[in-house]
Amino acid sequence: PQTPVFATSIPGTPSPSAMAATQPSADVEGALLAHLNANGEIPDSRALASYQETPRLPHHREHGTAWRRPCLPRVVPPRPDEPCLLSCPQDITREAWVLTDEAKGYAAGGSREVHLVAAIPPEGASRAALKEEFGDVVFDIARKAAAKNKWIRFERGIVLRTVEDTTDEMQELLKRVENGEDEVQEQLKRLEKGKVVPDLIKELKRRKLVTKEKVIWYSLKKGPEFVVKRKTLATDVTREHLKSGDWKDLEFKDYNYEAQGQPIAIGYSQPLLEVREAIQNIFLEMG
Repeated sequence: PQTPVFATSIPGTPSPSAMAATQPSADVEGALLAHLNANGEIPDSRALASYQETPRLPHHREHGTAWRRPCLPRVVPPRPDEPCLLSCPQDITREAWVLTDEAKGYAAGGSREVHLVAAIPPEGASRAALKEEFGDVVFDIARKAAAKNKWIRFERGIVLRTVEDTTDEMQELLKRVENGEDEVQEQLKRLEKGKVVPDLIKELKRRKLVTKEKVIWYSLKKGPEFVVKRKTLATDVTREHLKSGDWKDLEFKDYNYEAQGQPIAIGYSQPLLEVREAIQNIFLEMG
């Protein structure tokens, strides 16, 4: 069965440290169960992920808030036909805009145009020197963006600064996308439909700094046999159980009598016997 996962980009909520792992930690599971016990339900797992100060786990994706593959596979039944013992999840799916790998670098360290302006001394710098420092492709992108913002001007092959300080609006916008703010998500949807949006939003699409992905989160409620700390049920009585006598206090996992057994290895007829049987059938059919 498919293992449920949490989204790594969480629209509408703040974004603390990214969390993702193929196996959950006890702290994460304990925090989820404790929160569920105190509040009765979790209408939005994104809000819980933002609220909890959870440790950074090894990754699947770097951006956004994520409780990815942490608790649900172990806290809820793995198949829909099993009884809902601990918590009853309902998955909520939507498409959202998230940062590309290139944009994540800008969100963390600033946009290229800001770095370009910072590298220009008061007396200016030659295009050749800046190309050598940034590379042709990066310099070209940063030059166009900085010139559009009127941060630089050109004079006989020299690039001069026109401002002392710059405000990196692109970095701030990228952080808002990374945090999944609803206002930015709505503006990107409007842009997709061809409606009027701010120029900076258009830059995100033009420079391919955002991409659309499907995100999934969950709402949870207590199940009929909810417990704050789950017990590990025994599957069989072992020799150690018999020797220690603790088998009397063990709780055993219910047997699934409808489960399929192990496949049986079936043999094959010997070729000569098959030929003899075919000859016998011919005479039988003749009477």
